[in-house]
Amino acid sequence: MKNYPFFLRFHSLFPLYQTYIRAPQKTPLSGLFFKENTSTQIRIKKVEESTVMSEETKVASGYTAANIQSLEGMEHVRMRPSMYIGDTGVRGLHHLVYEVVDNSIDEALAGHCDTIHVNINEDNSITVSDNGRGIPTDMHVKEKVSALQVVMTKIGAGGKFDKGSYKVSGGLHGVGVSCVNALSTHLHAIVYRDGKITEQEYSIGKPLYAAREVGPTDKRGTTVTFKPDTSIFDNIEYNSITLATRLRELSFLNKGIKLTLTDKRELSEDGTPKNETFYSENGLEEFVKFLDETRPPIIQKIIHMERTDGDIPVEVAMVYNDSFNENIHSYVNNINTHEGGTHLSGFRRGLTTTLKNFAEKSGLLEKLKIDISPDDFREGLTAVVSVKVAEPQFEGQTKTKLGNKEAVAPVSQVVSEMLEAYLEENPADAKQIVQKVVLAAQARHAAKKAREMVQRKGVGGGGGLPGKLADCAEKDPTKSELFLVEGDSAGGTAKQGRDRNFQAILPLRGKILNVEKAMQHKIFENEEIRNMYTALGVTIGTEEDSKALNLAKLRYHKIVIMCDADIDGSHIETLILTFYFRHMKELIERGHIYIATPPLYLVKRGNRAEYAWNDEQRDALINEMKGASDANVNIQRYKGLGEMNAIQLWETTMNPAHRTLRQVTIENAASCDHIFSMLMGDEVPPRRAFIEANAKYAKIDA
Repeated sequence: MKNYPFFLRFHSLFPLYQTYIRAPQKTPLSGLFFKENTSTQIRIKKVEESTVMSEETKVASGYTAANIQSLEGMEHVRMRPSMYIGDTGVRGLHHLVYEVVDNSIDEALAGHCDTIHVNINEDNSITVSDNGRGIPTDMHVKEKVSALQVVMTKIGAGGKFDKGSYKVSGGLHGVGVSCVNALSTHLHAIVYRDGKITEQEYSIGKPLYAAREVGPTDKRGTTVTFKPDTSIFDNIEYNSITLATRLRELSFLNKGIKLTLTDKRELSEDGTPKNETFYSENGLEEFVKFLDETRPPIIQKIIHMERTDGDIPVEVAMVYNDSFNENIHSYVNNINTHEGGTHLSGFRRGLTTTLKNFAEKSGLLEKLKIDISPDDFREGLTAVVSVKVAEPQFEGQTKTKLGNKEAVAPVSQVVSEMLEAYLEENPADAKQIVQKVVLAAQARHAAKKAREMVQRKGVGGGGGLPGKLADCAEKDPTKSELFLVEGDSAGGTAKQGRDRNFQAILPLRGKILNVEKAMQHKIFENEEIRNMYTALGVTIGTEEDSKALNLAKLRYHKIVIMCDADIDGSHIETLILTFYFRHMKELIERGHIYIATPPLYLVKRGNRAEYAWNDEQRDALINEMKGASDANVNIQRYKGLGEMNAIQLWETTMNPAHRTLRQVTIENAASCDHIFSMLMGDEVPPRRAFIEANAKYAKIDA
């Protein structure tokens, strides 16, 4: 990302992951600089297709018992890694670290560990160490090998399945360190336990020797060092910012635990490796304060309560601010439940019931002529809900929705009691909250009128598509692409260069509205945003939720943001992403949003012309074209899409055979929320500090 201007490049500084999807063909444009690469999903699909045979093929090829393969756990992990860690791209790579750290967090939750160190080593291997009890190293009765070897080589082995060892445990998949071992070329485990140091090394999940004692010690804990397998992962370069984001989140969710991150690849000014420490004394209170760093609060302090109801520990922290967005983040056993679930339902029930009863008793709603909706109580609310459940049951599209019905009542009860006490003790704040609810109801009423106006003019209302939209002939959304193009000039070029069969073009005039600062009815009054809603066929409201995004008539499954490769273009791209994150997040979550990557340079010598997407490619081309001679090489820097003609734009940026697209996905919603509010909100000091801290990444043309 370092070769993109600052506003574009900031996406790599917080967890809006961008998966590079490149054309698999080896062409003059892609073969010179891009290694042949397809998306993880495509590569996995090819593997699956190669193992599936029709009945006719089975008979013809002598399909017998000899053809049936029985894969052991570790072999199956290597054959189908995405089943265990999500994918083999950037997200899966970092998930390996989370699995090892989760083991240390489990020790901390059990009260046996308070310090966890994570090192990114010079060769991109990872070392995780803690001061817990240490993995048992004595002989396992059933397996007849060291318990350390069982933990490291058996899928589903570990103390977290014995509730006498751990009452609750983290980790979404529960595959643990054995999965990490299977996907690593080398793993070295060192255990400090019972006065002895025990070690064992492994290669792609197989032990190189039996666990052995190597010396005495007066410390305790476990240290695991692993190197991801390059034959499994597309790229093994770790992003320290991504890891720091997760460790910071864990420190908030598990107060009193110190987590450190050391990046030995990058040195500080004093010559020591870059180091960060994450520690929270007050847990979720500090988490909410961090999330709302750039949003002015309308109440004096953060509302917080922590209690164990039955067997379920519940912690809630919340505050109201002057924004118009709802920002509620829920966790189960340190897992971010993006899709919510029963614990979130309990929170909303407790919040709505308590606030509505208070507002009615106080008489502050008497003059309001419109009905109050449950959504009105959550506008401008930032909250974090964390529960610990012994046997969590996950459901939903991404398995991040809690299904345990027993979680509803404890959370609802905690929130009700917390709010009742706070409202009685802080009458001034109580009045501010109710006034905020009244304002939200009035704004919702105005937004509903504006939204209905948009939808009456939309696809379903007979008003037709936006006049600027150049639609495609294809009617199947799964095969159709919509390019959101910066400016009418570049939009005209894109219309000429596109493939009309499946590519539609919607030019956007200038910088769209910054939705971070706007009330909802103002958003629907903005022409460019109205055009996007109408062109996409997206409406607001479903049978289940009046405010939910309705994608039933979505007209394109690939929405590509295509802006100039300059500061203004990057700013526009950021504004568009802010809109999608705040108001069409489901499109990002479903993988529909992409960013186009136009070339930065055209390098020419004589009749030969080649494109370069960064400075390194440009320099390599210059040296190649010059050869041993000192021939003159012409370099053209593209600062705008309009500087390319229709053929050039098609060949480099729009042609599926040659182009590079970046797919935008959300890794950590809480951190994305914080970064968007900081960069796009009203508070200047935090934004200035962020820019100063990351200025070294910027490349700005003089």
